[in-house]
Amino acid sequence: MLDYKLLIALASVVEQGGFERAAQVLSLSQSAVSQRIKLLEARVGAPVLIRGTPPRATPVGQRLLNHVQQVRLLERDLRSDMPMLDADDAAPRLRIAINADSLATWWADAVAALCRQERLLLDMLVEDQDVGLRRMRAGEVAGCVCASAEPIGGARSVRLGVMRYVAVASNDFVRSELEGRVDPQRLLKVPAVVFGPDDQLQHRFLAGLGLAGDFAHHLCPSSEGFVKLLLAGAGWGMVPALQIAGELERGALVELAPAAAVDVPLYWHCWRHGGGLLDRLTSQLLVTAPRLLS
Repeated sequence: MLDYKLLIALASVVEQGGFERAAQVLSLSQSAVSQRIKLLEARVGAPVLIRGTPPRATPVGQRLLNHVQQVRLLERDLRSDMPMLDADDAAPRLRIAINADSLATWWADAVAALCRQERLLLDMLVEDQDVGLRRMRAGEVAGCVCASAEPIGGARSVRLGVMRYVAVASNDFVRSELEGRVDPQRLLKVPAVVFGPDDQLQHRFLAGLGLAGDFAHHLCPSSEGFVKLLLAGAGWGMVPALQIAGELERGALVELAPAAAVDVPLYWHCWRHGGGLLDRLTSQLLVTAPRLLS
């Protein structure tokens, strides 16, 4: 029989990014949390954490994290169905991995009503749409929005819609750096703005124009800061059309190659046996996301 106090200690260390913050959340000493992790490792006969900054779950630890996440959600349903059980007044929390562009555009409108209705609190971990599934595979989140259609074991995947990205720059940038016209070859010679090291949108856009190769770029892991850099003329970049509709309409940003937009499909992944709350969130997303993304 698994000792859930030990599993909660493991989940807290991973979710809080360290033993000190986990101890604060659990109202324990750091030494007590460490002892619980050691006892868990002794009982399962294998390491559950890679001690680092931050600590990461081992493959065994990932399976245990996946299990405890699902148990938390199912226990909430059980308490709701059986009033004789001790009530838990704490608002439910879900950890979600989501790409920054979704967070900056459609996500809030899609989930706000459900959060109010269910008293649901979300911990949103920002990850690129191409890599968000790693968080779920590692047992760190109960669901994620990403560009991969293939679910991991024990999870389901549903298609939400398509996020269209357009290549844009300011008029000043086009005049000064592109000599007033869009020559695809010149895009390899002028600065771009890239969200992060996992961001491949610019490469996909350039490949659509028949171009390949390295290019100078700024790294800006902020959706708001990304657009501000483009407006200031620091470079060109790929931005969701949803995010910059106003800037395009008033001419503050211009599309560099309208026919070469990049469409990124978005999928919602969640545990198959994650309980009623996760099912209701999934249903809400299936209703709202396609409309907001269109």
